[in-house]
Amino acid sequence: MTAPEHERPGTTGRARGARPARAGLRVLVAASGWLALAATAVPGPAALRWIPVLLFILFGPGCAALYPQPGGLAGGARLEAVALAAPVSLALAVLTATSLFLVEGFSATAFLLALAVLTTIAAALPGLPLPAARRGAVARAPRRSADGGGA
Repeated sequence: MTAPEHERPGTTGRARGARPARAGLRVLVAASGWLALAATAVPGPAALRWIPVLLFILFGPGCAALYPQPGGLAGGARLEAVALAAPVSLALAVLTATSLFLVEGFSATAFLLALAVLTTIAAALPGLPLPAARRGAVARAPRRSADGGGA
């Protein structure tokens, strides 16, 4: 039986700190929907009411769907996940709103409740596989020499 990576000699223990950070991100993303739903109870058109709701709708569901990657993200895959978070969130919001309109049950509360439940479930599952992570876009290209040589 081998020792975990953080207990092996010559390792820095980075694997130990990576899991709590990812778990913290999952909890934060899952809680963002419930925070946005609670913000709707603030009276009046205050910024405390619409800013959390707007940020959640723009980024919450997309982050929940993309970020909890097993093994984490690096380089190009991180950039890809950031670039896709808003479009994926807006697509899920449109699908949720359309579904609620079709069953004649749309309201702001029902919309945010459905998105918060969807985000909480997605945050508990592994993230969607990203093409940049699969095709090796995170690996560095070989460097050419300074004199312009190379094949």
